[in-house]
Amino acid sequence: MRVGIGFDTHRFKKGRPLILGGLEIPYHLGLDGHSDADVILHALMDALLGAASLGDIGKFFPDTEKRYRGISSLKLLEEVKKIIEEKGYCVGNIDITVILEKPKLSPYREKMKEKIAKTLNIEKEKVSIKATTTEGLGYCGREEGIAAQSVVLLKRVSGHQGSS
Repeated sequence: MRVGIGFDTHRFKKGRPLILGGLEIPYHLGLDGHSDADVILHALMDALLGAASLGDIGKFFPDTEKRYRGISSLKLLEEVKKIIEEKGYCVGNIDITVILEKPKLSPYREKMKEKIAKTLNIEKEKVSIKATTTEGLGYCGREEGIAAQSVVLLKRVSGHQGSS
């Protein structure tokens, strides 16, 4: 078994949709970034790649590549899934914490879990998404952006020969 942790943050920007966990969330601000700026999925992908000792999403999907401009992070997550499977790993479980003041995520949490589970071809029960505030402290507390962190457990697929 291998454990990985990922972190991502993006600032708010007017005129962009807010995409979190693969869902468009109704809100007057979106997140700024080269892709869709989905902090939840970016933190998750970094955790998956880190657990497999493969680096981070910037290594695989650099923001200097035009083909990744505005891309759905769900598509990138599909690619990360293939990468870790090629290395002989499957997902044991995922735990994600989103740090933001607004918007409230509780109405969207189950759908986010479903999207992530479907993309990774795992049971929804293996995905946990929590949200917390910083009680007004820091850039998240001042509602300048959103951050997310993720921890994942990868398991070696039985019978797969590969480096640990």
